[in-house]
Amino acid sequence: MFATCTALMVALGGTTALDTLASSSFTGSKNKTDLGILLQRAIVVLGALYVPLATLWWFTGPFFELLGQEDYIVRDGPIFLRWLIPGGLGYVYFECLKKYLQAQGIMKAGTYVVMITTPLNILLQYLFIYTFDFGINGAAMATSITYWLSFFLLCLYSKYIEGYESWGGWTTACLKNTTTFLRLAILGTVMVGTEYWAFEIVAIIAGRLGQIPLAAQAVVMTTDGVLSTIPFGIGIAASVRVGNLLGAGDARGASRAANVAAGLALGMGIIVLIVLLAVKDFYAKLFNDDEEVVKLTAEVMPWVALFQIADGLNGSCGGSLRGMGRQHVGASVNIITYYFVALPVGIWLAYDGWGLVGLWIGQCLALYGIGICEWVLVYFSDWDVQVTNALDRLDDADRTEIGEARQ
Repeated sequence: MFATCTALMVALGGTTALDTLASSSFTGSKNKTDLGILLQRAIVVLGALYVPLATLWWFTGPFFELLGQEDYIVRDGPIFLRWLIPGGLGYVYFECLKKYLQAQGIMKAGTYVVMITTPLNILLQYLFIYTFDFGINGAAMATSITYWLSFFLLCLYSKYIEGYESWGGWTTACLKNTTTFLRLAILGTVMVGTEYWAFEIVAIIAGRLGQIPLAAQAVVMTTDGVLSTIPFGIGIAASVRVGNLLGAGDARGASRAANVAAGLALGMGIIVLIVLLAVKDFYAKLFNDDEEVVKLTAEVMPWVALFQIADGLNGSCGGSLRGMGRQHVGASVNIITYYFVALPVGIWLAYDGWGLVGLWIGQCLALYGIGICEWVLVYFSDWDVQVTNALDRLDDADRTEIGEARQ
């Protein structure tokens, strides 16, 4: 989780700049290879951002010690992360190329690659950990190989199946006008990272509440991690669709796409809520036989279920905001709600007798605040202005990269 919350956040958050620029470029620019220039710019800029954060991985020992982690984590954690450093860059490049393809409406390529590399990763993990006896470091080695393999397979897909027509070859144009991309990448990292960082803080607090709350938190977070892929996927579709329509000058279509995504996410959230409430009393038995863990999980599950509706709004509307290039809005809303509402309220409730339930009440408050705020912002957006902004990002040579936009 530490790796995800630091250097790998460049891949998860930094590539949201492509949600904005690549999707509108694909439909708004007459020269389709401008999209390839954006991919090159992403590789250069995000690769540069990765370096200082990867350097942090090399020196994490004192940081883990400062956090009061156990001796084996302080000793072995930095070594694991050092072996993961090469692979992290491959993951950044994989996400860049995936966004490049998604901007063209090619959504299945990444799925195909993951379907191939996931079983291969399991095999590599076994070989490096047990057969070659590299232990925990072997896990990092295998993961690094998997990340680079994923990137190269996606390159082959783009070259020989679909997506290559937007690649015009390497050019020094990718080194120009990086300011807009860098700004969107940093804001996107903050927008995505604030949620990850908040949940990591919740996990740390849960660990301090005792072994039972920590075990129950592991159950609900594993569950939420799987369920969050639903709004995450809707958010990806929303960002690409909204960006494409804005680049094409279709304000009405972009508005409709954003609101349909929000409605779909709400509907899916309600379905998930009903399912979780139906299984809450026995669900934890799939993970843990301890009756106290099962009981506490059942007490927390209604809040986790309610959380799914708000998470749907957050995922879909956050995707629409990224398609509009308004990462700064999402970042601001996340910072205020998570760090000035959710965490203070959740921690206070946790230590005031509510325990783990209190932490999740705080998270629910935050995400409902974020979801409602973002939906209001999306619903009442001036979409004609958003079209203008999208085309401005294409036209202005000082702010972006692209050639001539379609008027």
